[in-house]
Amino acid sequence: MTGSMTVVISSGMPPALELRGPLDPAALARALAELPGCTPTLRRHTATHHTLYLSPRHLPAGALGDLLTAFTGPPGSGASTDASTDVSTDVSTGVSTDAAGTPVLAPLSCAEEPSVSSVQGEPHHSAAALFPASPRQREILLDLMTAAPGTAPYVEQQHWRWYGPLDTRRYQAAWASVADREAVLRGSFARADAPDGPRVAVHPKATPRVVRHPCGSVDRQALLGSERLTAFDPLRPGPLRVLLIDEQPGTMGPVRVVVTYHHAFIDGPSVRLLLRAVHRAYLADGPPPGGQRRPDLRDHLDWLDRQDTAPAREFWTRAAPPAGAAILPPRPSGTPSRPGHGRTGQRLTPHEAVRLRHWAGDIGVTECTALHAAWALLLHRASGRTGPAPVAFGMTVSGRGILLDGAALLPGPLRNPLPLSTEVDPAMPLARLLTELGERAMDMAAYEWVSEGQVHAWSGRPAEDRLTGTVISFEPPASLGPPATGDPLRNEFDAQDIRLTPPETVPADTGVPLSLTAHHDAEGGLALTAVNDRTRLADPDAATALAQTALLLREFPRFIAAGTPVAEALALLGPAAPARTHHHRPAPGPTVLRPATRPGAGTVLLVPPPDAPAGCYDELARIYPGPQTLLTVNGAVDAAGCLAALRPALAAAEPVTFGCYSGGGALAYEVAQQIAGHGWLPPPVAIAGTAAAAEAGAAALSRTLAEVAGAG
Repeated sequence: MTGSMTVVISSGMPPALELRGPLDPAALARALAELPGCTPTLRRHTATHHTLYLSPRHLPAGALGDLLTAFTGPPGSGASTDASTDVSTDVSTGVSTDAAGTPVLAPLSCAEEPSVSSVQGEPHHSAAALFPASPRQREILLDLMTAAPGTAPYVEQQHWRWYGPLDTRRYQAAWASVADREAVLRGSFARADAPDGPRVAVHPKATPRVVRHPCGSVDRQALLGSERLTAFDPLRPGPLRVLLIDEQPGTMGPVRVVVTYHHAFIDGPSVRLLLRAVHRAYLADGPPPGGQRRPDLRDHLDWLDRQDTAPAREFWTRAAPPAGAAILPPRPSGTPSRPGHGRTGQRLTPHEAVRLRHWAGDIGVTECTALHAAWALLLHRASGRTGPAPVAFGMTVSGRGILLDGAALLPGPLRNPLPLSTEVDPAMPLARLLTELGERAMDMAAYEWVSEGQVHAWSGRPAEDRLTGTVISFEPPASLGPPATGDPLRNEFDAQDIRLTPPETVPADTGVPLSLTAHHDAEGGLALTAVNDRTRLADPDAATALAQTALLLREFPRFIAAGTPVAEALALLGPAAPARTHHHRPAPGPTVLRPATRPGAGTVLLVPPPDAPAGCYDELARIYPGPQTLLTVNGAVDAAGCLAALRPALAAAEPVTFGCYSGGGALAYEVAQQIAGHGWLPPPVAIAGTAAAAEAGAAALSRTLAEVAGAG
């Protein structure tokens, strides 16, 4: 093509390419020949405006845009496009040729617009009720979108043994009947129809997958690991899966029951509520009594959407962690680059756990607050200060203490990490540190429906400045274990010779460098589990942090005197080890070429083509008339870097547009599709000119972006 051709891709399904400028049929034929099997439909609007519709099954929209803007040659080098030309259609390319075989543009003024409403393989939500996704759900989706390949954030498991007969058909039917009653099991995200972000779809019908594996057919540990890493499709219903693994031959078990679920829709307490209904349906061999649960997920989302955020904003503006707070434990190993997640555990014996609980109770706090104090001391040690220092970490709250009738028994994504911060002074009494942490946690209780992302926005801190780096979750005893003795459900299990062991929880990766989960096990001990992101916290550092936390919890009860200073507890940790210096290549990151001229104007991400010279978009930034922020990506340009650059704009529900020179369209379109696949409105992609033709390319791209993104 020529430098005057620009392409704008609307990233809907199927995609459409708006071709703006003189169309050279020969160049179009060469471009399509580069993409075998691509059979588009072309519509002519004017001599300089055509629309190319692609097949839903063949989506080379970005690559085709690159080719159409890269081909050079004088305008009209192909045959005449006059409607009177004798033409025939080549069905392999969708381009017409004249009698001599020269490609020409066929007259398509009578072509019908292709239907874009029904696409094979795409989820349909026409019969589903749609609700605005909660702020917490949007933040989880952003974490999923920017997660490293091969990881599955927010996927958690509970598994236990089932002794006694387990009929697969009855168990599947029990889950199906509960799904008919519980909206959360029929939930998914839906593609947005506006820039304000994803919607939640509650489908009329969806059934959790239940799969049974005969004894000896699988390796249990390997299967549990692969099941956790099997991603949930955000746009399809089914946020929970069930595996049944026969551990011995025969009908009396034991059978390992594995429930894998996604935090975007289901939290740990929800599993207990759902399982109770499933067990009742199984034992009765029929649906549980009652109709649809109300309130349910839909009521919760509606309640959140109606909240006045002004009081919460006022509170969190004061309570948000201060800039410069210590947010990570000591890292003597430095910052590694090894991919994946590590897991490590510690345990307090039942005697140690009881002693800790009594000691904390004498001070007037819970053992959860004692855990918070231990972690705060660890963060203070990491700050390197000998005097007072602010520390901050995430504290998981239940989300069920809200003013919504029935919220305590509502299955859904209600658990929520909120930032907890305090100043640790080695000279202050340890009892006072515990009391202050307990009071701060109580103050937060009125606003436990607020998300950490909202707190971050209200704090005024830059998007890249994290409020916390770790999250602590203390699982209440009621969230674990089979029905207790005396429970009518337990009596029904006994009557059918069925016994369940207490579940084991495999905590999820929660998108932070380290998450710590505590719960009481079946023997009454306190089990601590840490999950660390190895790219941000090395396994030895995570293991040391957890071991030191357990040490503090064991030793706290010996600090009996009310005036014992924090310094004595800090002394148990020993001297802080100096952090090693590791030299790594700088990671790809965004560069702001020009800030927005007004709030909410939106963002244009300029994707550099491969081998483009540094500063290839500097001229565009100088001449572009629009009000949007202009970003580009430096270093290695890939999908992860582009998504990370756009995360703040997507989180703020600002409009996003891609712009690029020829060669950047394939990556831009790939990223646009990933954004759409997580529920956001798919951003348009504008491709114009080449990086080599700096001034002409910048002018063409500037004009196209001004039209697509809006220059007003």
